[in-house]
Amino acid sequence: MIMNSILKSLIVWLCFIPVAILNGGLREYVLVRAIGEKWALPVSGIVLSACIFLITWLLLPRIVKERTSRDCWLTGICWVVLTVIFELVAGLAGGLGGRDLLVAYNPLTGNLWLLVLATTLLSPVVARRGR
Repeated sequence: MIMNSILKSLIVWLCFIPVAILNGGLREYVLVRAIGEKWALPVSGIVLSACIFLITWLLLPRIVKERTSRDCWLTGICWVVLTVIFELVAGLAGGLGGRDLLVAYNPLTGNLWLLVLATTLLSPVVARRGR
C-alpha cells in the first residue's frame, strides 16, 4: 500500500516541474524588472513554495485517497530526493558547476531554495492533517 501511494504521488510531483520552470521565467522576466534582482530571488522562492503547497493540497487527496502519516512523510522524502536530483541534473546539463549549484543552498545569498525543499517535504503531511 505504501509503495502504491508513493507511486501515485509522483503524478503530483511531476506537476511541480512546469510550475517551477514558469516561476523561474516569472522571476527573470517580471520580478527582476519590477523589484530588482536582490528581492526577486527570495520572492520567487516564496511563490514557488506556495505553489507547491497549493498543488499538493488540491491534488494529493484526489490521487491518493488513503494516506497514513507514514505515507505522507515517505512521499515528502521521495519528493525532496527527486527534486534535488532533478535540479542537479538540470543544472549540470545547463553548464553549471557544483559550486554554482551549491550557492542555491545558502539562504544568505537571498535564495530560499531550502524553503522550497522544506515545503516539498512537509506539504503532504500538512495537507493530510489539514483535511
